[in-house]
Amino acid sequence: MARFVFERAIRGAITVFVSLAATFAIIRLMPSNPAQLLVDPLLGPEAVQAMAERLGLSDPIWIQFGKYIMELARGDFGFSFRTGQPVGPTLFSKLGWTLLLLIFVQGVSVGLGVPVGMMAAIKQNRLFDKASNTAVILGVSVFVPFLAFALLYLFSYKLKLFPTGGAFTPPMKHGIAFALDVAWHAVLPTMALAAGNTASIVLYTRNSTIDILKEDYIRTAYAKGWHQGYIMRRHALKNTMIPTTTVISLNIGNMMGGAIMTETVFSWPGVGRLIYDSVSKQDYPMLQGAFLVLSITVVCLSVITDLAIMAMDPRITH
Repeated sequence: MARFVFERAIRGAITVFVSLAATFAIIRLMPSNPAQLLVDPLLGPEAVQAMAERLGLSDPIWIQFGKYIMELARGDFGFSFRTGQPVGPTLFSKLGWTLLLLIFVQGVSVGLGVPVGMMAAIKQNRLFDKASNTAVILGVSVFVPFLAFALLYLFSYKLKLFPTGGAFTPPMKHGIAFALDVAWHAVLPTMALAAGNTASIVLYTRNSTIDILKEDYIRTAYAKGWHQGYIMRRHALKNTMIPTTTVISLNIGNMMGGAIMTETVFSWPGVGRLIYDSVSKQDYPMLQGAFLVLSITVVCLSVITDLAIMAMDPRITH
């Protein structure tokens, strides 16, 4: 176990470093110059050059990257070009909202996808199975921003059942009232982001359950006259969850990407919305910090998922 965690930590650190280097280089390939956005257009190119030197953008890219790594080693994420505020506190204040949204999404996806997938396997080639397969195709195929705008238009503008955006209604409430208000605002973003994730969980749960139902120990359980619900809960569910948990791990990165678009559409105050705003403002330090935090989050969640799979199937540890 300790060796596995150590190896995954090493691979995770390499992944984060490669992601950081790629992000650092890619955002500097954007066509505009942040210094030009911060300088009055009436001033000449000398003012733009002075601002670039002040921001450290006049150095070669490898020197900029080296300085950034040294700052990260000291725990310094830098300062926002747009606001002048430290990047770290801003990021971590937004990260909680993104993680909360992902918890909602994962809860809905697993809570709905696993029972639907198992029921589809039990009723293979019958009406429920065909209907669920059709829903899976739609869920996997739908474009997240399109679904988000459709839900926003239907349930917010037309039916007025849910708020049009944000995470809570000002002024901020306290206690249970605040939790219920946040949950109410999270319904539509959760639906938009959970559609594809739920569809993939249904598909993999169905296929793995079909294979498990062919095993001898399942047939023996039926031969003993045990109730189908007991057999599914006691014998099939745990083995079904192993490939399903693997799918959940693979979907973490997709959810992070989807969160950027979903948070932007619904004005959810998370890291995804912060990335969108930072791209439009050419805020390099904020973008670098945001992608760094997201990559670390994805790696950590993937390691936790792998540990959960090992706990469900001890054979994987050998």
